[in-house]
Amino acid sequence: MEDDHPTHSDLPWPLTGADAVRDELLAAYGDPSRGHHGTRHLGEVLARLDELAASGAVFDRTPVQLAAWFHDAVYDGERDAEERSATWAEDALPAHTDAATVAEVARLVRLTEHHRPEPDDANGCALSDADLSILAADRERYDEYVAAVRTEYAHLPDDVFAAGRAGVLRALTDVPELFRTAPGRARWEEPARANVARELAELTASL
Repeated sequence: MEDDHPTHSDLPWPLTGADAVRDELLAAYGDPSRGHHGTRHLGEVLARLDELAASGAVFDRTPVQLAAWFHDAVYDGERDAEERSATWAEDALPAHTDAATVAEVARLVRLTEHHRPEPDDANGCALSDADLSILAADRERYDEYVAAVRTEYAHLPDDVFAAGRAGVLRALTDVPELFRTAPGRARWEEPARANVARELAELTASL
């Protein structure tokens, strides 16, 4: 999705009668203090889920779409943002869907803290791949993403940010396969690792 600020009509929302919840989430993603973790990112994650499904990845669309909506509902640079996002889902969703769906959404949101789903966790693998797909973007979009992440940590000196960012990237990519679905690996593994290697080289040079 190319629009930096998608509206509710652009984004798939799986719950009927829960427009107020959707609009609260859109307001959160639309906070001007956000860099990468805004409405553009939300739109891209939802679009990548559609691509994965169209390419043969099998997962439960409703809870995974909802988890995409909630996964960065709270984003303020603090370590427990995923937990607070999951709690938001647990508070907001019971009036609109069944308990099993609420529990699955919350589980998936918590999983995005580390992006390490088990191989047989189809829902977790799909959400993780969609969330990390930005790493495989073309060079211009990847550089926009990196710059947007930097704005979210503008309070940190360059050397502190570079060391922290390098640690995050190494932790993400220090696995045999960054992407967990077959379509995700086929589409995104190679370009993502090339982008991350380039960024790590630049970060290392700045330290």
